[in-house]
Amino acid sequence: MINLLWGDPLPPTRGPKPAMTVEGITGAAIALADTDGLDAVSMQRVAGALSFTKMALYRYVPGKAELVALMTDVAIGPPPEHKQQPWREALRTWALDLYAAFEKHPWLLLSTVGRRELGPNELTWMDHGIRALTGSGLNGGQQLDAVLTVVGHVRTVAQQSLTMPGGTTGVTEEHITSALSEVLATQAERFPGLAAAMRSVDGHQNKGLTFGLDVILDGLEVLIKRG
Repeated sequence: MINLLWGDPLPPTRGPKPAMTVEGITGAAIALADTDGLDAVSMQRVAGALSFTKMALYRYVPGKAELVALMTDVAIGPPPEHKQQPWREALRTWALDLYAAFEKHPWLLLSTVGRRELGPNELTWMDHGIRALTGSGLNGGQQLDAVLTVVGHVRTVAQQSLTMPGGTTGVTEEHITSALSEVLATQAERFPGLAAAMRSVDGHQNKGLTFGLDVILDGLEVLIKRG
């Protein structure tokens, strides 16, 4: 697995000159996940998409777990490069880039959980997040915890709002607000706090991602200033 993820693919052990590549197999699997969801990916379906037999795939990729690891690292890709920014702007930009990666391939929300092998692109994302905090005054443990906190927030918003291919439909804040307004039109007295909050909503919904990021960054700023 390490060889496949880190750029040293294992050659087929027998048979004629390779008719497939690990890159081609991974690309076909990503296209399938983008269309039908991660659960739709199987060695059989990927082989069919490439007009080969399932057994032929096993000469290049040992199994589905290894294939999903490859898909994940290729799909997430390397993080975008940006000009140097102060730590707060750099970490905020990094978080929005991460959300965009989940938006492009929502099934990454499923493939990036649990115990698994980590690839170079995914570790590069983590490295960039840590580097955003270099010189901030936070120690290494605090930097890692800060990045993991930001990742948790981004994932939570993405899991709620993004539509999964072949799966659940995302729910935006406008959907939630509309549903609440419909209920509160006749039930406001039962939920006075919620009704009062809804009356003060200014119409700028779908700000949960950036609002939460700013709250996290505000907290980090207090911690940094405290020393």
